[in-house]
Amino acid sequence: MTAFVRNQWYVAAYSAEVGRELLGRTILGEPIVLFRAEADGAVVALSDRCVHRRFPLSESRRDGDRIVCGYHGFTYDTTGACVYVPGQQRIPRTARVGAYSVYEQDSLVWVWIGDAEPADPKTIPRAPHLADPAWTTVRGMEPIDADYLLLVDNLMDLSHETYLHGGYIGTPEVAETPISTEVDEGAGIVRVSRHMDDAECPPFYARSTGITGRISRWQDIEYQAPCLYLLHSRVAPVGAPPPGPDGSDSHAFHTEITYAITPSAEGRVYDFWAVSRDFAVDDEEVTTFLRDFNHKVVMQDVDALNLLQRALATEPEGYQELSINIDTGGLAARRILADLTVAKP
Repeated sequence: MTAFVRNQWYVAAYSAEVGRELLGRTILGEPIVLFRAEADGAVVALSDRCVHRRFPLSESRRDGDRIVCGYHGFTYDTTGACVYVPGQQRIPRTARVGAYSVYEQDSLVWVWIGDAEPADPKTIPRAPHLADPAWTTVRGMEPIDADYLLLVDNLMDLSHETYLHGGYIGTPEVAETPISTEVDEGAGIVRVSRHMDDAECPPFYARSTGITGRISRWQDIEYQAPCLYLLHSRVAPVGAPPPGPDGSDSHAFHTEITYAITPSAEGRVYDFWAVSRDFAVDDEEVTTFLRDFNHKVVMQDVDALNLLQRALATEPEGYQELSINIDTGGLAARRILADLTVAKP
């Protein structure tokens, strides 16, 4: 059975997903209903089960900023307190649902899952490019019927691009190039880098940047446990000048690829994905291409992880994995997640 990392912030939705309508999500096995308050637009997150007969509040209705249970009419305010019970004036003292701490940042809605309070939003990892007008972002979310650790493994080892995503983002050089790994156990951060000096340009970049020849391709992963993954990607024509000492890099094309890894329940995870770019930012054709193309790549991962989860379910107890050099970053991420799971709040 999966041990989740609690007392942490997790992404529940993109900001644009949450409006006045009721939205249901399940995070670490906890059903949550989200909506925006009418007065200030703040996101409200409550337990998604009526205290009476456990009917999902996300399948109920709003009355102003109150949720009216669609089964028997129990009504809750934005704090989770029950303010109306049908057929009687006295409201039972225990008639309330849990309310969650919420924070919006970088176009993401973060919800605190756990018991330790106060929930400090300063501990939320950043992805500022998602809300930066200098970047254009395409995004989506796919639920996967697999353990969230399998998604972490998938993202930490990009050599699978060569085999699973060939013809999209994968080329032979990705699997052939050695990686470097840095681990900051205290901060819960793993960095994995793969720099390719002379590589084939995959269709993902050829069609979005216009590069026709071979490229210098850098992939710098930054995983911030338990749930935020950033891939800082740089491509440039072979022979283009490297970044300057001041960080200037006008000869290259940059993408920031973001994944928010949110465990939903046992054997189920939300895969929030986004691709941000600093080139052709106003080109709708490039935007449409990257959205559609990356969705195909994500669905290749979804299908592979669903298949892998089903295969693992048939393995005999005590099966031992074989790990190699390319697994260094993924193994480090597992160690950090294991430490966070047993850590006291």
